[in-house]
Amino acid sequence: MNFTIEKEVFLKGLARVQGIVEKRNTIPVLSNVLLESSDGELRITATDLEVGMRSSYPADIRKPGKITVSAKKLYEIIKELPENLIKFNVKDNCWIEVDCGKAHFNIVGLSADEFPNFPEPEKGNFLSLSSSLCKEMIEKTFFAVSQDESKYNLNGIYCQVQKTTGQLRMVATDGHRLSMIDRDIDLTESSELARGVILPRKGILELKKLAEEGDNDLQFGFMDNNAVVSKGQTVIIMRLVDGEFPDYSRVIPKSNEQLATLAVDPFLHALRRMIILSSEKSRGVKMKFKENILEVSSSNPELGDAREEIDINYTGPELMVGFNARYLLDILQVQNSNSVQMFLKDNLSPGLVKPVGEEGSLAVIMPMRL
Repeated sequence: MNFTIEKEVFLKGLARVQGIVEKRNTIPVLSNVLLESSDGELRITATDLEVGMRSSYPADIRKPGKITVSAKKLYEIIKELPENLIKFNVKDNCWIEVDCGKAHFNIVGLSADEFPNFPEPEKGNFLSLSSSLCKEMIEKTFFAVSQDESKYNLNGIYCQVQKTTGQLRMVATDGHRLSMIDRDIDLTESSELARGVILPRKGILELKKLAEEGDNDLQFGFMDNNAVVSKGQTVIIMRLVDGEFPDYSRVIPKSNEQLATLAVDPFLHALRRMIILSSEKSRGVKMKFKENILEVSSSNPELGDAREEIDINYTGPELMVGFNARYLLDILQVQNSNSVQMFLKDNLSPGLVKPVGEEGSLAVIMPMRL
């Protein structure tokens, strides 16, 4: 195997797969990247058996072939090389020569035969999804994905097409907060999306990165128990999370009659100030709703206490409720709207947050005893 490639092109390809490569070396070859050269292009593949990515890049192929090499070390080497053409040559016993200008490296590789098979996506029922729409839907829900590995069915975003509206819905929850968004899309018939699927956390991060690269649409489909996403010369395959997503509709409040309208910016900055003196563990803040005033306060016996008043639009009875300030900040930071509505009931019931002037998006946050 022998090829020459532009440094910038090679570096971009290697940088793309760093988030996928397996960091825990349970199977050594999973920390490697598969390089395959043929027909004027270099294919770069990485997988951790849950999420895989393959991209193609133009290269001058002198001798076709394939090899695997440490993804991290190769990336670090290419990153530090001068802006020149890189010559890549595989010798006997999987030794690799990398030459660029006057720099010369010899690296140990592993046989490509040990690398897991990367399935070829079938040209089937793929639906087009706007990159900007996909990015928005992920941003509005990803913060609520559970990080508790034992709650494996919450370690991802639930995607389903709604029978009544035909809209695509994404939902994420960790048991303490929930975020949901509905958006109109042009859909071909998809039995998987009609039933609902859970996309894994790691796969969603790679999907978001792909959506952020250019304005071209994403092609989205399913194969066996995997979701397949392609855009340009890049394909991502992610194994769907196996499990039942909870009945999230039960936790969305239906009878929260106390309504407060708050400007996002002042509320966000007040919470950031209050969180400084909140409990390190709970990040709890007290919120007292009075006529057209919200009093936010926090206290920590070891540090002191803080209090601030914000002008709001509220005419209901006086109401005191505790929330995790970090969870509220996560909700506020992804809003496009300048103000939000909070629907409340009492200090023991979850709060409902909706952006003003934007349909199809909501968040739910559980109260805290403070």
